Formats: sequence, structure tokens, C-alpha cells
Amino acid sequence: MQMQVIRNAKVINEQGQLEDKHIVIADGLIQSVVSEAGALPEAGENVRIIDAEGKLVTPGFIDMHVHLREPGYEHKETIESGSRSAVKGGFTTIACMPNTRPVTDSPETVKLILDKASEANLAKVLPYAAITRNELGRELTDFEALKAAGAIGFTDDGVGVQNAQMMKDAMKKAKALGMPVIAHCEDDSLVKGACVTEGKFAQQHGLKGIPNESEAIHVGRDILLTEATGVHYHVCHVSTEQSVRLIRQAKAIGISVTAEVCPHHLVLSDEDIPGLDANWKMNPPLRTPRDVEACIEGLLDGTLDMIVTDHAPHSAEEKAKGMELAPFGIVGFETAFPLLYTKFVATGKWDLALLVKRMTSDPARVFGLATGVLEAGAAADLTMIDLEAEKEVNPEEFATKGRNTPFTGWKLKGWPVMTWVDGDMKWSEQNGF
Repeated sequence: MQMQVIRNAKVINEQGQLEDKHIVIADGLIQSVVSEAGALPEAGENVRIIDAEGKLVTPGFIDMHVHLREPGYEHKETIESGSRSAVKGGFTTIACMPNTRPVTDSPETVKLILDKASEANLAKVLPYAAITRNELGRELTDFEALKAAGAIGFTDDGVGVQNAQMMKDAMKKAKALGMPVIAHCEDDSLVKGACVTEGKFAQQHGLKGIPNESEAIHVGRDILLTEATGVHYHVCHVSTEQSVRLIRQAKAIGISVTAEVCPHHLVLSDEDIPGLDANWKMNPPLRTPRDVEACIEGLLDGTLDMIVTDHAPHSAEEKAKGMELAPFGIVGFETAFPLLYTKFVATGKWDLALLVKRMTSDPARVFGLATGVLEAGAAADLTMIDLEAEKEVNPEEFATKGRNTPFTGWKLKGWPVMTWVDGDMKWSEQNGF
């Protein structure tokens, strides 16, 4: 395999400061990260020199909550198109949710996803398996067989597990296998017929609102079940002040709970929605400004462990059905880092090191992944980012099949320009895929 030398990169050191470094990659690994250029290999037949020209190089981003839609919804996305979008957005490891058709509730479907990901040969794809068969909440799946097939955890994402006994039984089985339970927290009895949060926008447009407690009730219930079972419990896409508070309290007394938050729940509230455009419809919905501030505070203090995109592509025809009838979800891979960098880091509100940590080493730590660090001996999963160049968000340029984003036309900085997975450059702004 060809050796690569990334010269003149900015990297974040252990103190969270930017340093000038040169990175040597060979055999899929980072061989060295050095300050002095004198001992670096020279360009040659087996040595490729890449001049970063002072751009930031970080560990590849890790997204533990994505929807690749295959099998069953290939008109929305495929494992290949989703993986292309991921590496274009700087993501090198992605974990896909099981609400496919068929649902990822059998070893055969897990294998299909892993085989398709291997064929695509882009991002590393980690499949979750369903907690219950067909995600109907009636019968547990075969956890042992799904783990053996390669599933990394269990979730009925897209729907909440409504029955507490079912969830407790799932937690017991997962604990015995050393596997996490990942929960979409939503009490169905509180959300039927609702499409946006219970707030000003819903009132203005005469829409039924999704109340905060629909999420927080399940968070609270599951924290108690986690305390009883000892499982690693991970809360999906936290969006409410109440959920943040419950998770913070649980962590304070040593309960094994971790949690994630999406860029859109940090950047937007329901008061930003411009009208009945379903590109602003997602689940959980955009909440109130108070909830946004609580999620930001939770991310900063570590209550919320990581950032995920909940990348959820839909066709233009589906989203054209309007706010009440269109499916929930927006795409996220290609805008995640630029959004958060522009909104929080470039404005001086957050440290760059914190944002990168929440997108790399923190998800790796929570899920026990051997990635997310930039050091000698680690996998050469890397992202190069131009912190200065400003571009408009243009969905027509996305690599995903989905165009459903509320961020069209936003001017952002912090765009990924190169992505490596196991030392292979999978995408660059200059040369494409």
C-alpha cells in the first residue's frame, strides 16, 4: 500500500490547542504525527505527499445514529449513496438504524447490510438490530443471533417501546450479552396526529403539538429500568429540557446512561420554522428556545455525550405532502460540522476541541470503538477541514439522495475537503470520489 504524508496540517493537541503537524499514513494506520519535517519520507513512486496548507485534520467523524434506508426504501437512500454522503461530510464510521423493510431483526438482514457496506467500500457501517420483531413491540428478537451476525446494539428507533416489561426484558438480555440498548423515547398516547412541538408555531398554525413529556416520560422510565438491570442505556436524539435534566440526575448517581443530540436541536427552535414546509418536520420536532438552550448546556457539560445527525433522507414527493402528512426527517451528514462550527465555534461560544471531541473520541468511548483518535498506531480514519472557506448549502450538490434540509441557502464555514478511511482517501473536494 502506498505511504501518504500529510504535511502542514493543523491538529488539536491534548491541551485542546492547534499545533502544526505532519502525519504519516501506511498500511491503513497512522504511523507517526510529528512536528519536524526533516525526517519525513520524500515524494516517490510509493510515497504520496499531500499538503494540507494549514487546514485542520481531525479523526474521522463518528455518527452513531443514521438512516441508510436499505433494504426496502432505496428510492430514499441506499447504503452506497448514504456512505458517499457520510464521507463527503467527514464521517468515517456510521451506525445505521433498523427501521428498514424488512426490519433489521434477523441475522440475514444484518449480513445484507454488512455486505452492501463492504461493496460500497466507503464509510465503516455498523448496523443496529431491532429490539422487537418488526419493531411492533410485541416479541423480542433473537439478541444472541443478531449479535453473532454483527449487530452492535439494539433499538426500535423510529418508534418507542411502549411496554415497560418488554423494555426491561430487553435490557436484561442485552446486559447478559454485554450489549447496549438504544432508545427512541416517545409515548405514543401523547403524540397521535401531531407533527410539530407544542409551542408557538403549533398555536399559530392550528396544529396539534408534540409535548415535551412524550419524550421525557420514556427517558425517566428507562432510567429506572436501567438502574434495575445495569444495562448500558443510550438515549437517542435528546430534544427537551426535561430529558436533559433526567439524564444529568441519573449520571450523577452512577446509572449507566449515555445520550446524544442532533445539530438541528442545537441550532433551531420551533420559532425559526418559516411556514408549513415539511423540510422543517423531524422527530423529535424542533422544540422551544428553552429546550435548545438546555440541550446546548447538556452538550457542553457532558450530560449529552455526543453529536449525531439522525440523517433521515426522504424523496421530494414525500416531503411535498406538507407538514401534517409528510414523513418526519431531514438529511444531516453534509451540513453537520459546518453548521456547528459556524454557529458556535466561529462565534467564540464553543472551543473547537470540544466540538471535535463530541464528534469523534466521545462516541468512540461510549460505544467501545477502536477509532476516533489521531495518534500513532490508530486507524487512519481522518478528515481534513477548511475552516475559512465559506459556501452556501446547496442540496443539489449533496451526495445523498435526500434533498430534505431546512438549511438551504445558509452560508457556512468549516467544510470537510478530504476524508480517509483506513488510510484510503475516499473523497476529496478536488477529485471527488
